[in-house]
Amino acid sequence: MWSAQCQFEEGKRWRATHWALGLPATLLAAVAGTTALVESTGATAAGILALLSAGLGAVLTTVNAPQRASQAVAAANVYLSIQTAARQHREIDLPDWSPAEAREALAALTARRDEQNAGVDPPSRRAYRKARANLDAGGQTYAVDGSVSP
Repeated sequence: MWSAQCQFEEGKRWRATHWALGLPATLLAAVAGTTALVESTGATAAGILALLSAGLGAVLTTVNAPQRASQAVAAANVYLSIQTAARQHREIDLPDWSPAEAREALAALTARRDEQNAGVDPPSRRAYRKARANLDAGGQTYAVDGSVSP
């Protein structure tokens, strides 16, 4: 639950980063082009705006915010699927399982979680704080799970 919520917050952050860099880069490019076409202004202003736009575009490309946002949301959904499988095992399967079957299912869930942990970027402190605020407010809480804290 915590890992999923942190990854959802990371996805939001990367989407915001994409907009925060992409929109100004596009607007600066448009203004630079317009400035270059207007004879009354100098080429210096157009050049400066074009350089700023190119710089923002380079940062946007390097950061690759859209890809990072998609990866974070995909990771969050995998964590939720692991949480759902654990809940189903606990509520439906566990009463009928032998200790060995329960241990095998737990090992499989643990392996899925460990594999997921190895393949995702760790969340930022900001994402963790936002996730904590959301979870403390009751987000991602299900009556069947009872009270769960980190």
